[in-house]
Amino acid sequence: MQEFQHNQAAALTRRHFLADCHVGLGGIALGTLLAKDAAGSSGIAIDDRTPLLPRQPHFSARAKNIIFLHMTGSPPHLDLFDYKPELVRRTDESCPDEFYEGKEFAFTSARPTLLGTPHKFAQHGPSGAWFSDCLPQLSGIADELCIVRSMYTEQFNHAPAELLLYTGSPRMGRPAMGSWVTYGLGSESSNLPGFVVLVSSGLNPSAGQSVWGSGFLPSVFQGVQCRSQGDPVLYASDPPGMTRAMRRRSLDAINGLNQLQAAELGSAETVTRVAQYELAFRMQVSVPEVMDITRETPATLEAYGAQLGEASFANNCLLARRLVENGVRYVQLFDWGWDFHGTGPKEDIRDGLTEKCRPMDRAAAALIRDLRQRGLLDETLVIWSGEFGRTPFREGRTAKGDILGRDHFPDCYTMFMAGGGIKPGFVYGATDELGFSIAENPVHVHDLQATILHLLGFDHERLTHFYQGRHFRLTDVHGHVVRELLA
Repeated sequence: MQEFQHNQAAALTRRHFLADCHVGLGGIALGTLLAKDAAGSSGIAIDDRTPLLPRQPHFSARAKNIIFLHMTGSPPHLDLFDYKPELVRRTDESCPDEFYEGKEFAFTSARPTLLGTPHKFAQHGPSGAWFSDCLPQLSGIADELCIVRSMYTEQFNHAPAELLLYTGSPRMGRPAMGSWVTYGLGSESSNLPGFVVLVSSGLNPSAGQSVWGSGFLPSVFQGVQCRSQGDPVLYASDPPGMTRAMRRRSLDAINGLNQLQAAELGSAETVTRVAQYELAFRMQVSVPEVMDITRETPATLEAYGAQLGEASFANNCLLARRLVENGVRYVQLFDWGWDFHGTGPKEDIRDGLTEKCRPMDRAAAALIRDLRQRGLLDETLVIWSGEFGRTPFREGRTAKGDILGRDHFPDCYTMFMAGGGIKPGFVYGATDELGFSIAENPVHVHDLQATILHLLGFDHERLTHFYQGRHFRLTDVHGHVVRELLA
């Protein structure tokens, strides 16, 4: 008898154990349902069968869509938007003790020397906003821009700062902002993802795909990376020898198996997989059409600086407009190459910055003008930012060279927004006369996140998801809406 019991126990698999133990799959399924009920306190009703259906936010929204233009590496704001005549006057002086001692910098250890901008600045628009000579096109639409010169963060290295900006935490594992937006609002298109990512200048951001991942939210809400050169989405095309009809039959068979598994095990992620497969099938037809910029007029291509067949920031800005026109809720652009340390000619804040800004300035301004001309800007929030700022002094490693560069700086930086319920022709916040600290109206990254969600119609404290025993949100346990920025 003892030998029989031993053999029986040895034959048990993990599946038998889970089915027969007093917790069982039924208990696990119940826990899943209870978690969904808990998530329902966010006020967002998610239909697992069609999770990207449009949904209503907590209150009336000012914006329906977001286009986020991220300058990966973080531009030197003191050479673009935040003019400091006193810093220019004191260039090459040793950095004062109070701005240097006891602080930690990424690449500067010895006492640095102050560095004023080599660029010419002028005031533009109704607010008298300062723009450098690197930005002739953006300065021409100053009346559309809301410039925040008092942003700050705690992170001074790229990956943690990008994670904090987009997921609310400097550590991996949290959902990206675009995932939260589509989780709350769904998508206006049944044939396109709700959250699309476009990358230019050859490299992903330092934090990698985590800044468009869904974290603990269902994976249907993660960002879909599209390309402006070659196949728009990798592996979406039919394999050699398989017709679209064959793929449809194959997909029906796979979905049938997934639905059987979902009915048996109660896994929300299995149902999500069905929705993803169906979306991918529909994307095969719709994505190539939306990503085809040959449909644009020569005048539009010229305005953006877009070139057919290129993978460029200009092309991606034009694609962003086409995507929101076709119902994509959140479009995220990452453009690599804004880390101006001065380690090479392209990182020199003189000619190097001018050259890097030229296509960005043209395309970003064209995007805002184009959205305005098409009647889309009032409902589309355009955001331009890096992940932190740059120092008012020379970067330590390159301080003795002929190339001018700046180190990472989390204490203050500049970003701007346009459209989508934001106050146009407005400058908010200020830094001190040397650009080391915020003098007026500080805006933390969590405050920016709370403000963006507010414009989309969400109370950032109520847009939550229950995970590992507590409610999580994009703003973690921080953030307040900066109402002065609202139109």
